[in-house]
Amino acid sequence: YSHTWQISEPNEFDIMLVMPVSRLQLDECDDTGAYYYLTFKRNPKEKHLSKFLDEDGKLSAFKMLQALKEIIKQEVKNIENVKVTVKRKKAGSPAITLQIKNPPAEISVDIILTLEVQQSWPPSTQDGLKIEQWLGRKVRGDFRNKSLYLVAKQNKNEKVLRGNTWRLSFSHIEKAMLNNHGSSKTCCESDGPKCCRKGCLKLLKYLLEQLKMTHTKKLEKFCSYHVKTAFFHSCVMWPNDADWHSGDLDHCFQKYLRYFMDCLQRSHLPHFFIPQYNLLSLENKASSNFLLELINKEWNNGFPIFQE
Repeated sequence: YSHTWQISEPNEFDIMLVMPVSRLQLDECDDTGAYYYLTFKRNPKEKHLSKFLDEDGKLSAFKMLQALKEIIKQEVKNIENVKVTVKRKKAGSPAITLQIKNPPAEISVDIILTLEVQQSWPPSTQDGLKIEQWLGRKVRGDFRNKSLYLVAKQNKNEKVLRGNTWRLSFSHIEKAMLNNHGSSKTCCESDGPKCCRKGCLKLLKYLLEQLKMTHTKKLEKFCSYHVKTAFFHSCVMWPNDADWHSGDLDHCFQKYLRYFMDCLQRSHLPHFFIPQYNLLSLENKASSNFLLELINKEWNNGFPIFQE
């Protein structure tokens, strides 16, 4: 599936290329609970993947990405009447990016190699996804029964960068929560009451995007995932549709933004699904403070960034 979140014309898309695999053994490779080494259980069905194992028998994200990139490069040559190029990406990025030049605009498409495993979520997720008060216990159970997604992603904390780590991904669940975000089942349906949850998320995404354009280097540690994670925590803190009344966009946005600023202040934003994994570690305290100052300045001046 693909999704895009931008206030202006969307020009960046993510597409997950999902490969089903049978049972895998997951070994945590650090204390985040998000990054894993993958090995096959005895006699795997996936004989064709054995060429992507490294010398320790670990499934190498790097080797698989290389192979995928070659396939895509070959395929791209066959595309007529549109100029498509495979962009060189910075090391450790899980995506293969296609640059599509075509009037009226240029778009880029990130292809993300994703493994789908039909097995229960690992222990690090046990106390995450605290949506009981917001979406209910039954919904949480349904979500946790869905497949496990792993994306080819280099773990920066690895002593030796071997390219054989994988990161848990919950984008399929995040998408489901965004699409069905109300504590009442009819929230934002054509004839149901409207809320401003998505409006708030779009505003904060836009705010960060604009600030990143002006201060690219100093804010490189921040991405829309920080904003999205804070959003889900906010939905849990204010679980009722009445807390997000569509007419209260200003007030709700400020409440949500204040929570996000509080996270920056404390350098603490737990991953929504993996609570032990802090997305704002102390070593980035300086950039958190910098972002905090920028947001404060916007706030005190009545958010000129939204007036442009």
